[in-house]
Amino acid sequence: MLGMNYKLKGLEESGQPILTGIVGAGQMGRGLVGQMMSMKGMRPAVVADVALENAKTAYDRAGLSEGRDYYFARTVEEGDRLLAEGRFVASENSELATKCRAIHCVVDATGVPEAGAKAAIDAINNKKHIVMLNVETDVCIGHILYKLASNAGVVYTGSAGDEPAATIELFDFADALGFDVRVIGKGKNNAVDYGCTPESVAEEAKDKGASAKMICSFKDGTKTMVEMTAMANATGFLPDVMGAHGASGSVKDLPDLLSLKSEGRGGILNSYRTVEYVNGVAPGVFLIFASDQQDVNHELQYVKLGSGPNYALYRPYHLTSLETPLSVARACLDGMPTIVPRAGFVAETGTIAKRDLKAGERLDGIGGYTVRGTFISSGDAKEKNALPLGLVNGDTVMKRDVKRGELMTYADVDLDQYAVVLQLRKLQDALFI
Repeated sequence: MLGMNYKLKGLEESGQPILTGIVGAGQMGRGLVGQMMSMKGMRPAVVADVALENAKTAYDRAGLSEGRDYYFARTVEEGDRLLAEGRFVASENSELATKCRAIHCVVDATGVPEAGAKAAIDAINNKKHIVMLNVETDVCIGHILYKLASNAGVVYTGSAGDEPAATIELFDFADALGFDVRVIGKGKNNAVDYGCTPESVAEEAKDKGASAKMICSFKDGTKTMVEMTAMANATGFLPDVMGAHGASGSVKDLPDLLSLKSEGRGGILNSYRTVEYVNGVAPGVFLIFASDQQDVNHELQYVKLGSGPNYALYRPYHLTSLETPLSVARACLDGMPTIVPRAGFVAETGTIAKRDLKAGERLDGIGGYTVRGTFISSGDAKEKNALPLGLVNGDTVMKRDVKRGELMTYADVDLDQYAVVLQLRKLQDALFI
């Protein structure tokens, strides 16, 4: 079978590149546009962002010129005409990325559950593959989106380059070889600050050229919780404790650190087949495995993977949106997803109050001032009536007081009944949960 590089080269030579619609032109979206412009056989044909200047900036930085290479369009009809002329299209209207006839695949790079829900549904309804560079949407409604896409004959998938997909690469490798996979997880490269806000990280965000809300979602732990939820739903592995242990260590520490307490090797775990994060091994992802075969253990020790019985595999990088084009290519050329919630509804990203919240108060959402996420098994989430973080937005209103650090429930809030993500979640709950 040809490697993806050869397949893409063939598309380039035949003059039939994959035309991609990108929704969201923040830091991740801009990186994606630039990477696609460097590739054969693929084009970032439409870039849509609610702030048009972001879409224009993405094209400008990728070396394209407005009025020569790319043009602004408001309607799908305008977009269709420009694409037929071989132009690139910038727009404030996400429907150009999801509905224009020439588009083969859509990437949602917004990081916003409501925006991701709309982009995914529009793409699926218009028979286009959908790549979610938006794990926040996937962990809330990925099960129903995966089912709807399958029924429509298109691919729904998470993105290569995100830590869940990088972990699944390790998992699929070890699982195919018949190893006993015991733990999967990721490193974390900044200390958790549960109370951080966009204001408190504003200077850091400015220095990094990133959104303050995005940096805040990293530092308050939400992004890690979301990513572990996606890993769980892809594999069936569970949180050992709500929120995971979050121990500290180096790569060489992982085999013993992520062993059972009962095994007497200084481990932190109560059970195996779990998902964890470890401070100090960022920016990579890891997997802990074992074997019951004597000669296999001898060879693992011979190749210096450790003394056993647990061994660690470690991928020391993930290139975020720069790897996303590979998921686009795999969906379009092989009809295959990179990562999906194949194991079913195993885990949830629940909602924790970031500070004391009062009845009548309006919430914000991921990376904001009022709430953060936690990693919880679906069984515990159902028992506790836990509120999925992806349903919280600026129109969510508190019905009663909740203390800082408490797990929030559906009974605590009035949700935005007009939100697409809520309607899809209700359907998902009725069908799958």
